[in-house]
Amino acid sequence: MSAATLAALHPVVACASEVCDVLDRVADVQPVFMSVTDKQAALVDLTRAEAQVAELKARILATSDDIAAEHGAHDVAAWLAHATRTDPRTARADLHLATALEQHPAVAAGMRAGTVSTAQARVITTAVDELPTDLGPELAAEAEATLIGYAAHHPPRDLKRLGQRILEVVAPDIAEAEDGRRLEDEERRARQKASLRFRDLGDGRTRITGTLPTPVTQRLQHYLHAYTSPRRLHRGSTNGETGDIGERMPQHRAYAHALTALLEALDPDQLPEHGGDATTVLVTLSLAQLLSDLASAGVIAGDGEEAISAQEARRLACQASIIPAVLGANSEVLDLGRRMRLFTKAQRRALRLRDRHCRAEGCSIPAAWTEAHHLTPWSEGGSTDLADAISLCNHHHHRIHDHAYIHDRLPNGDIRFHRRT
Repeated sequence: MSAATLAALHPVVACASEVCDVLDRVADVQPVFMSVTDKQAALVDLTRAEAQVAELKARILATSDDIAAEHGAHDVAAWLAHATRTDPRTARADLHLATALEQHPAVAAGMRAGTVSTAQARVITTAVDELPTDLGPELAAEAEATLIGYAAHHPPRDLKRLGQRILEVVAPDIAEAEDGRRLEDEERRARQKASLRFRDLGDGRTRITGTLPTPVTQRLQHYLHAYTSPRRLHRGSTNGETGDIGERMPQHRAYAHALTALLEALDPDQLPEHGGDATTVLVTLSLAQLLSDLASAGVIAGDGEEAISAQEARRLACQASIIPAVLGANSEVLDLGRRMRLFTKAQRRALRLRDRHCRAEGCSIPAAWTEAHHLTPWSEGGSTDLADAISLCNHHHHRIHDHAYIHDRLPNGDIRFHRRT
């Protein structure tokens, strides 16, 4: 575009056009041969330019209600999303920032100077807007100026934390009381918006999604860490289960396995009454299924029945929250496991004292994180005696019930595993 044409345009339109022209001139320039110094300078300057362009765009958005009226759009953000084929949520966030910058000219000036990024501007305007209404304009302006200064040294995430504590800098005398009020508001909103959803994927898995209050999440993470930390040497991914010593398991998978172990360790006697009985899981399987290496069993829990492998049923039978129900040919109950068959708390304490750690060869998981296993399976008439019990961590408890492995009892009482050939 010629200089005469640019001069005839509105300065903002001319600026936008010139920016596009300049970018067009370097559209085919490859940076591969740039020096390190030139690349550094270009990246820093382009990031600064992004903030300047974003501020100019916000300045226009803030005064563009007439565009929405011209096109009958809900607002200028809706029109912009349609006209530029962008995400409406992004356009609306840009409009929200534009409105905020009108009330915070110092933040807008920082963006024009390229010293405050778009993300930092959102954090600063939000933090200042959330200050107490009775703080007064002078202290609010001081808080805003302080945060703008922090933006030169802190990324948005850190800046957000500083914004939450800014009263301690500008008004320490009221900071503590205001911080308590803010936390109460956060906790109330968290409770109101808490959610937990379950979606059966139809392939033996269920997707769990949710939003929980942060203290609840932190408590859950603390519990899961207690299960995953002692097993850090046993993380892996062999056939969907934890692998051999030295293998690594992604943390998200370790959390999933830990949650399974946590639920299995819950004491059913401490759970609420459900359907007239303490919350209990009934595992139903025929005698033939029970004795077979490859078979399925039914789990009655909640409102229906699901299928699991007989291998998993045998492992669950060692746990105090499971009642095994063995059915005959006509589905009559041949044997309904009683809790008296399962190890008592006193027996478990004695077992931990005796074994000290998981009794799988080479495993050092503390006994506190192990599960009681019947050496002679209950399906074969095993008794609930300490002499017939052994401590196994969750990983090796799965493995001892896994038909892909065989195991031997060593002279010292430890268990050695071998993969079947």
